[in-house]
Amino acid sequence: MSATSSPAATPPSEAARAILVGVDFGRQSAKQGFDESLDELALLAESAGDTPVAKVIARRPAPDAALFVGSGKADEIKLLVQAHQAHTVLFDQAISPAQQRNLERVLGVPVADRTALILEIFAQRAQSHEGKLQVELARLQYLATRLVRRWSHLERQSGGIGMRGGPGEAQIELDRRMIDERIKKTKERLKQVQRQRSTQRRSRARNGVFKVSLVGYTNAGKSTLFNALTKARAYAANQLFATLDTTTRSLYLEQAGASVSLSDTVGFIRDLPHKLVEAFRATLQEAADADLLLHVVDAASPVLDEQMAEVERVLEEIGAGGVPQILVYNKQDLLPDDQRPREIVDAMLRPNGSTEPTPRVFVSALSGSGLAELRRLIATAMQAQPLIPDERDPRFDVDASDDPEPSSSDPSQA
Repeated sequence: MSATSSPAATPPSEAARAILVGVDFGRQSAKQGFDESLDELALLAESAGDTPVAKVIARRPAPDAALFVGSGKADEIKLLVQAHQAHTVLFDQAISPAQQRNLERVLGVPVADRTALILEIFAQRAQSHEGKLQVELARLQYLATRLVRRWSHLERQSGGIGMRGGPGEAQIELDRRMIDERIKKTKERLKQVQRQRSTQRRSRARNGVFKVSLVGYTNAGKSTLFNALTKARAYAANQLFATLDTTTRSLYLEQAGASVSLSDTVGFIRDLPHKLVEAFRATLQEAADADLLLHVVDAASPVLDEQMAEVERVLEEIGAGGVPQILVYNKQDLLPDDQRPREIVDAMLRPNGSTEPTPRVFVSALSGSGLAELRRLIATAMQAQPLIPDERDPRFDVDASDDPEPSSSDPSQA
């Protein structure tokens, strides 16, 4: 993983060896889904191109103000860094700029938290012009909070003619102003792209297209399911955040004698940085504007309940909590025989407090089992919902299958 300052630089041809650190704060951590195995952080590190070489679990009643884990645990981590010749230390929780700075001084290697790691992955994976702009905006907003004495060159500069004007503008103020200007320009470029999206969205609304969006926890198999249903060739891999950019294809349903618009969206994850949710609101808006959500669940995951609850939380945050759903329990081929469902299709209550059962179907996107039943459920939902012209705010439309490129006359794109 890259870092702005690197006490121990990683050879360019070598994957960075990473020490993973998680801190259990007791009841507070339990509410936030503390991962004692650090398995998800390890997957994030691997997705970013790092190689986890050791894991450290600390238990504290509260974060240490200076070093987050305390001085004793920091010394323990330093010994692990030296023993494994590690290049970086990754924390499963968010750490403050001051804690990051102090830890890097003690450990002698770059330190990053979960938020920075996710941002790094998003920066690597974004393919469309809009996706790249969204990631750039999130990274700039994150960096803006890390300017306080972050680099060695942040000394006050003298001002005035002949250097006699007394203290001038601090370098940190120059850096902050530069980042603020880049944030402003990036937001303007995003608005330009989003205006182009609004035309596509209004066209779909006028044509009365029934919109279906795939949502779910990252690595639940959304893209594989999308490819299986539409015969598309969207990128799919067994890794976190394999897909960032929304892809939309037409799906013909024989049972309904009509086509629907099916969109594959970015996956959700525990503690998804708020700035990323904000930056990707245009992409996530595809879910809020859908007529039906296919909530894809990894049926073989030991923590599927927690993953479903996190998806429901983000859906509520983006205004999609009330959109009708079909629960798609994917990867049933990975279930042990004694855990396989007796019925392919049933119904269950969602973890959002709804009293109405939601249709559920067990499928395997790889083998194709259950896909016919899923198509029938989509057709039934389509026939049960009369299409109403969409009068919602069109400013946040997304359809990455027709990704508009910036105009060559725009100097900011050079």
